[in-house]
Amino acid sequence: MRRHWKVRKNNQSQQPKQKNQTVKTVLEDNRSTLKSIFKNSVDIQFRDLQLKDKKNTESFICYTEGIVREEFIHDNVLEPLLGIDLLEEEINDHSLVSYMDSNIIKASSVDKTSNLDHVIEKILRGQTAIFIDGFDSALLISTESYESRGVEEPNTESTVRGSREGFNEVITTNTSLIRRKINNPHLIFEEFIIGGNTKTPVRIGYIDGIAKQETVDELRKRLESIETDVVLESGYLEQYIEDHPKSIFQTVGNSEKPDKVAAKLLEGRVAILCDGTPFVLTIPYLFIESMQVPEDYYTKFQFTSLIRFIRMIALFLTVATPAVFVAAATFHHEMVPALLLTTMAAAEERVPFPILLEALIMTVIFELLREAGVRMPRPIGSAVSIVGALVIGEAAVQAGLVGAPMVIVVALTAITGFVVTAINNAVILVRFFLMLLAGTFGFYGLLLGTMFIVAHLCSLRSFGVPYLTPFAPAVLKEWRDTFVRTPLKSLQSKPRSVLRKKY
Repeated sequence: MRRHWKVRKNNQSQQPKQKNQTVKTVLEDNRSTLKSIFKNSVDIQFRDLQLKDKKNTESFICYTEGIVREEFIHDNVLEPLLGIDLLEEEINDHSLVSYMDSNIIKASSVDKTSNLDHVIEKILRGQTAIFIDGFDSALLISTESYESRGVEEPNTESTVRGSREGFNEVITTNTSLIRRKINNPHLIFEEFIIGGNTKTPVRIGYIDGIAKQETVDELRKRLESIETDVVLESGYLEQYIEDHPKSIFQTVGNSEKPDKVAAKLLEGRVAILCDGTPFVLTIPYLFIESMQVPEDYYTKFQFTSLIRFIRMIALFLTVATPAVFVAAATFHHEMVPALLLTTMAAAEERVPFPILLEALIMTVIFELLREAGVRMPRPIGSAVSIVGALVIGEAAVQAGLVGAPMVIVVALTAITGFVVTAINNAVILVRFFLMLLAGTFGFYGLLLGTMFIVAHLCSLRSFGVPYLTPFAPAVLKEWRDTFVRTPLKSLQSKPRSVLRKKY
């Protein structure tokens, strides 16, 4: 498989790697090392303990304040350690740590390690470490407790019928939401730690036996090749692993809905979960997926087919309407009916700008209003965008800065753009591109631009799968779930494009 992606090397990758630090047998050495590494940060807590054994062994615990369950530490770590008289137990000095692990500490997960770097990483992730004088290993206790948003309905993918659950920012919660949808022991999750400074947990999920093994192996290889200091959101990963990072079209899908991700996993795709974000990535991602929503499979196929056809029309209108209007009004008057042409000429008579410049100004103004509505506080954002569009549009027409037909064209473009929000970013850029070509060369430029975009789409791949599958190359059997949706009984087979050869 040819790769069209690159990874950025961080500054630390060029420096020689230091050897892993180990836990020392002298307690004070471990304490001074930790305090030196953490620079006496106020949220790193140390608590000294004295065990009730023959030697009154000194020890201490270390944890990060705010991301641990302090009540759990008190009830299940401190009280057992300070309350049990170890003199009455038959314990060998060399087995004290193991005895504490199996008989004293009450926790679901307790690990023993001699790697100090591993201990530091786990402390920063919410685990509690116990160091004991005279032992070259530490105990790591699972005490994580993060403040997080609950499972709520996602704002970016609203539905009328179907599940209202949405992912949140905790990777373990997102994993459980998918596991709840797919009760299958072959659903596998693998974890990676990416980011030199953030050390962000990233998990990939797939169904063994359905997902194409070559795709899983390639994804592992790309994730392991990422060298960066920062991963704060799944968008970072998307830009590192996609096949064509310079293309305006996304070849990695994303979703906030567990039912949508579960459906893609059952088709043979692979999910990528990143801690700290509710957006889960899926690969391979095809162009036709931007025209599909989970609700399509929860309603009658006749209505779904009609809605999909409307989405296709909306995609064409939002991309081509401004360009077609500019080309017809500038170069091809004979293509417009005489009565309509007269009305357009009368409306544009008072406008001092060329049609192309007028279209660019109105489109930019609309994008500004849309961005303002998104970025402003929610209670007033929608009001600002709606009132702004009405006031500015009416005032611009009355002042003679734009014509009424142009306002109608921009409004139609905006409304149809809201129907295909899944590829909205690419649509905006393509709209400006075609508009400039149409204003310069007329319909000939529009035709050349359309041919260029289609050729570019045909050249794209998503983890080896052609982006325009099942149209180019044509897979007629899969057309049953593209422009229209046939009954569910006819959609039992998995997509050939994303599955292994034997399926």
